[in-house]
Amino acid sequence: MPDNDASKLSRVERAAILLMSLGEKDAAEILKHMGPKEVQKVGTAMATLSNINQSQVEGVVSEFLEAVSGQTGMGLGSDEYIRNMLTQALGADKAGALIDRILLGGNTSGLDSLKWMEPRQVADLIRHEHPQIQAIVVSYLDPDQSAEILSNFDDKVRLDIIMRVASLEAVQPAALKELNDILERQFSGKGGSQTTSMGGVKVAANIVNLVDSTMAAELLERITEIDEDLGTQIQDLMFVFDNLADVDDRGIQALMREVSSDLLVLALKGADPLVQEKIFKNMSKRAAELLRDDLENKGPVKVSEVEGAQKEILTIARRLADAGEIVLGGGGEAML
Repeated sequence: MPDNDASKLSRVERAAILLMSLGEKDAAEILKHMGPKEVQKVGTAMATLSNINQSQVEGVVSEFLEAVSGQTGMGLGSDEYIRNMLTQALGADKAGALIDRILLGGNTSGLDSLKWMEPRQVADLIRHEHPQIQAIVVSYLDPDQSAEILSNFDDKVRLDIIMRVASLEAVQPAALKELNDILERQFSGKGGSQTTSMGGVKVAANIVNLVDSTMAAELLERITEIDEDLGTQIQDLMFVFDNLADVDDRGIQALMREVSSDLLVLALKGADPLVQEKIFKNMSKRAAELLRDDLENKGPVKVSEVEGAQKEILTIARRLADAGEIVLGGGGEAML
């Protein structure tokens, strides 16, 4: 990592530095309140941090404390720190899986534990299962993870799965328990989920919304060919980045508080001018000027990077919407 001040660090990197400066026990207590993807992001940042200087540590910790001293050598021998901290926070089974995922790559146990696995691993795990089992698994997981899982299947299988997800409303407890038991035996773990309601058109729309744009367009086209009404329902429920222009000012302001400046600049590189103006309008004059300058000075970027940044912001927006903090409009004629 280059030798610069804390303001140049990403939010995830700053979170990683803060946790590493707290000590294993305190950091473990914080991690207990984070979700799988959040823990993975912070853990991965810890594993890759190097050459962190004193001023960077002080800059990060000063956001929470009045003074910091004696914090040096960050990023040196961090593997053992990460192992100990995650084990305290999550227990040996989950920590072992996440440690492998961050540092090596490995297994875990039970239906819930699929959330801790790489999408490709989940895809390989269910590849030879009945399509209805595949649909249940995809419905059970978060949309962004499910979208990545679908990308590992061919067009025909992907279409079959998403059609089944859209028509899925409930799963009998016995069937869900049997699926969980199968996974438990494969992982030699334990656990169990009592969730019986899952799937549906909204879940299908959320997943399609987060797959690759070309893939999503193809899926929608083929779904519409098979069932025009279903295709319309899915498209109506999708919320794409350009739809942020329809979110009220209060919602945009709440969203911006959760989005890093680097991520915002990247996402806005390929955004509709209406979305850009919506963002600028809800920032201070100084902040808007800085953002405009950053956009102008930003060199060429890959379309995939812009789409990735936009999807990350959409994921944050949906989380805030689920929590009732913002209201998202419906409809999405354009894809990311």
